[in-house]
Amino acid sequence: MSRSSSSKSPPVSVARVLADDGSLLPGCEAPVDLEQAVAGYRWMVQTRFLDERLTALQRQGRVGFHVGSLGEEAAIIGAAMALREQDWIFPCYREFGAALARGFSLQGYIDNMFGNARDTVKGRQMPDHYTSREHHFVSISSPVGTQITQAVGFGWGAKIRNDDLVTLVFFGDGATSSSEFHAGMNFAAVFKTPTVFLCRNNGWAISVPLERQTATKTFAEKGAAYNVPAVRVDGNDLFAVVAEVGKAVERASNGEGPTLIEALTYRMGGHSTNDDPNAYRGPEDLEPWRTRDPIALLRGYLEVNGAWDDAKEQRWREELERDFRAAVASSEAAPRPELESMFTDVYSQPTPNLVEQGNELLEGPRAPEH
Repeated sequence: MSRSSSSKSPPVSVARVLADDGSLLPGCEAPVDLEQAVAGYRWMVQTRFLDERLTALQRQGRVGFHVGSLGEEAAIIGAAMALREQDWIFPCYREFGAALARGFSLQGYIDNMFGNARDTVKGRQMPDHYTSREHHFVSISSPVGTQITQAVGFGWGAKIRNDDLVTLVFFGDGATSSSEFHAGMNFAAVFKTPTVFLCRNNGWAISVPLERQTATKTFAEKGAAYNVPAVRVDGNDLFAVVAEVGKAVERASNGEGPTLIEALTYRMGGHSTNDDPNAYRGPEDLEPWRTRDPIALLRGYLEVNGAWDDAKEQRWREELERDFRAAVASSEAAPRPELESMFTDVYSQPTPNLVEQGNELLEGPRAPEH
């Protein structure tokens, strides 16, 4: 693992494995074998493909909203790859790639985008607010930072029960300004909860730039205030992310407590499909990051090692296109959630007042459908 200094940061080491051409840096080893590296690459390509297609669907008015992860694929997929099956992910809202890498089906994800009857949250939330208990992927909530304390509390409960699991929580640089970040970091440090804090420093909190978000030189150094070990990692380097998250998971599993990881990356697109990044930044801001495109970096490594080529790329993209079109067609044809579903999943046994309200709703007048 090579550690170099970022040109836009103070001389604080940044963990890297891949050089700009995709080769391994001197003295570095890949933390995964070629088969796993190919799987990581396919998941990253799938993530970017879905970003493009879902943005197009939103522009067509077929889905209402999409939160993309353009340029941040390695930080998301790499972290998911470093987890064990029993570990849990607490996402913010860009981590659909991690959910798919954990086994969540493409159809299930697209069902959420359309909010149909098969949607795991039954259309109650905005698109891109998916969840899968089966794959240990907790429900997304929109308020900034709330997932941080949730991940710490879940980890604390696991520690009390002597369950060997680790919670990984994703959040952006903007969430470090929330009270949830302070409460979560402090509690995790005091009680040594098995939690990995992954701050994806992508340069922007919607339209608020990094320098307006914090007075510290880095986000990783915030760990010192809580006595939490911290590391900075090149978030566009899949191998570096896998390696550093893997170390943090091992520490947490061994009872050594939490780790704070600052993954340096860049949000190449807008905050969401409702955002126009051209209003607050210029195209020149993106140029330095194009040379560290996470997908291009990993592809360079795979090509050098004979594991990927143009023919495989074309076949994979054709498969993605076919599966995506089928999933969209199925989701659009699926029925809407049943009206009574709004009263389910609140309590394991519905309370009398909920039963009464449900009956009144179903027996009362209905607004006409348009």
